[in-house]
Amino acid sequence: MANRFPARADIVGSYLRPDYLHRARRDFASGAIDRDALTAIEDRAITELVEHQKAAGLKVITDGEFRRAFWHIDFLENLNGVEGYVPEAGYNQQFKGKAAPSYNIRVSGRISFNAEHPFLAHFAFLKKAAETGDESVAKATIPSPTMILRQELLANDGSSRLSEIYPSLEEFYADLATTYRDAVKAFYAAGCRYLQFDDTNWAFLADATKQQEIKDRGLDPQEIASICARIINESLADKPDDMRITTHICRGNHASSWLFSGGYEPVAEQLFSTAYDGFFLEYDNDRSGDFAPLRHWSNNGSKVVLGLITSKFAELEDAEVIKARIQEATQYIPLENLCLSPQCGFASTEEGNKVSEQAQWDKIRLICDIAEQVWG
Repeated sequence: MANRFPARADIVGSYLRPDYLHRARRDFASGAIDRDALTAIEDRAITELVEHQKAAGLKVITDGEFRRAFWHIDFLENLNGVEGYVPEAGYNQQFKGKAAPSYNIRVSGRISFNAEHPFLAHFAFLKKAAETGDESVAKATIPSPTMILRQELLANDGSSRLSEIYPSLEEFYADLATTYRDAVKAFYAAGCRYLQFDDTNWAFLADATKQQEIKDRGLDPQEIASICARIINESLADKPDDMRITTHICRGNHASSWLFSGGYEPVAEQLFSTAYDGFFLEYDNDRSGDFAPLRHWSNNGSKVVLGLITSKFAELEDAEVIKARIQEATQYIPLENLCLSPQCGFASTEEGNKVSEQAQWDKIRLICDIAEQVWG
């Protein structure tokens, strides 16, 4: 079954939270309800979401990241040796739009995977709800190991204690890879056969402004990109044959705002040297660049998932325009190795993008319809 994924009509992972879930999370934060009560409400919302996804025509099912506040921090701060903190200077003031909440992660000790990581139980609930004999598959989404690397090597808020904890950067890189190899094994043991590493790091390295900032600090963006590829490949080294692991490259997504600009060319060679089974690439606007970097993709059985449908705005795309763009991408990649998805999730942070739930499902149905027309 795993060979079918990424699916022709696929998704990145997050969905808009229903109002009653927002209310429950506020009640939990204020102490009005306890953790058990919140979990019961999350369970209800995820069960309903599973049915909505199936009704829209999807075979790939996620929990919408409904138990998280952030797409990445909730996972990372539950690893051993990583902690969440509130920066003195606001974390995401660089968003081109509304700033995200001021919260981030940092390395606080030697990094390893937490065998009691809460995301394992979260996935077990999703799998039971989603995989009901109708060929649907539960997909787990977690941040890439390079998100920790970027925060420690490239963040400039003065929070890093990395040099105290890791005298050698090579030890840090090795621990990152070992942590994620162990994460892959743990998710596999929990029954996961479709796992996604979400990653804004490649877009950071491809952004011309960020490249210059990196160079100004005496670092080489190309060398960092190569290190990232090595860490990812070491993380995937023990991946079981019947498990598919993909990545989503994101330029930032919070309340319909964004972080980075630029095509994939500066990092395409390193990105496509990674052993992922699929690459979810944002291609919904001019900030994403053209399809030329896809020439670096090698036909090793992996797929490229074109994120041609935006999750940031409600206007529905023209199906004929999307089909034409898929055809354009076949200059570089055979049609059988292409898929279609939204450019990102609909709610990478719990606030969600500035679209309605109706618009969200209209977009999902459009993706499913186009995939049926293109691939049958």
